[in-house]
Amino acid sequence: MGPHPAVAAIRLAVRRVLNDVLTEFHRHDGPGRPAEEARRTAPASRYAEAGTAGTLSLPDRPAAPLVLVACSGGADSMALASALAFEARKLDVRAGGITVDHNLQPGSGLRAAEVVTRLAAMDLDPVEAVAVHVGRGGGPEAAARDARYAALDAAAERHGAAAVLLGHTRDDQAETVLLGLARGSGIRSLCGMAAASGPAGRYRRPFLQLDRQTARKACLVQSIPVWDDPHNIDPAYTRSRLRHEGLPALEKALGKGVVEALARTAQLSRDDADALDTWAAEAELAVRDETGRLECAKLYVLPPAVRRRVLRRAVIEAGAPAGSLFARHLEEVDRLITGWRGQGAINLPGRVEARRQGGRLVIRQS
Repeated sequence: MGPHPAVAAIRLAVRRVLNDVLTEFHRHDGPGRPAEEARRTAPASRYAEAGTAGTLSLPDRPAAPLVLVACSGGADSMALASALAFEARKLDVRAGGITVDHNLQPGSGLRAAEVVTRLAAMDLDPVEAVAVHVGRGGGPEAAARDARYAALDAAAERHGAAAVLLGHTRDDQAETVLLGLARGSGIRSLCGMAAASGPAGRYRRPFLQLDRQTARKACLVQSIPVWDDPHNIDPAYTRSRLRHEGLPALEKALGKGVVEALARTAQLSRDDADALDTWAAEAELAVRDETGRLECAKLYVLPPAVRRRVLRRAVIEAGAPAGSLFARHLEEVDRLITGWRGQGAINLPGRVEARRQGGRLVIRQS
């Protein structure tokens, strides 16, 4: 008799991601990889002693890639950890785990230690808890997220991990799309979370096509203990209110299937946004003169969605922080192209200014 359907579903999702990681690893770190790099990343057990004591010979092939799971102890990440442990044993993959202690609740250090113990019991190696300090920038949720990803980035670099698995589910994706919709910042905000993101696609999200209940059921049938973070039901947090009040209200008004529809919207929006970004990158080459300045007449004839992407790229290249650049900024710059009435320079974040001069758009730091 095979595994429970929920267990089979999470294992299949993880297996697909691990196969992708293996393919990419052998493409970039195959036989042509420098010997010193191979020695650095290969585990000691893969070396064979040479004739001289203390001398090690290089393995016949590169070391297996290391894949880490980011685990909070909740149902989603514990289900992910169990699936990684199971699938890694069948593939040429090393599996480890990282838990981040945000120090936001009493006893958080003890809970982090418990997660480490549970991950080690699954034969994951290495496993570690990393304590972080959460600042105040951007609100509590954004600050915690920034601290968490900084810790995960550092852990991945420290251990030489090929990938870090995250337990975000289809429900998380639906919440992210609704939060993006509320911000009203364009199609990118509706794209939700990518299946692969971060430096060189470091972060992988195998569960984006699975609902939260599947992960919880997989833990239940495998008798895996889980921890339910009280912050997830605290109405002080926007995502918590959306999860427990907003989405249920939408499903009551519109019927079941809202979560699936929002997740599908995310994928369709991502496909459209990627296509527009590619178009904009190509168009940018055609709207610059021989000195590299943007020509207003050529920008004017571009579709608005493409033109504003070109402008955004140019403003960021000039020094404006991407996170501080909003739709209203780009609308003002766009009016220098489409509604020119002799207006002066537009002041932008990062001390960047944009002005129209001699039929050209000049964007530079002041």
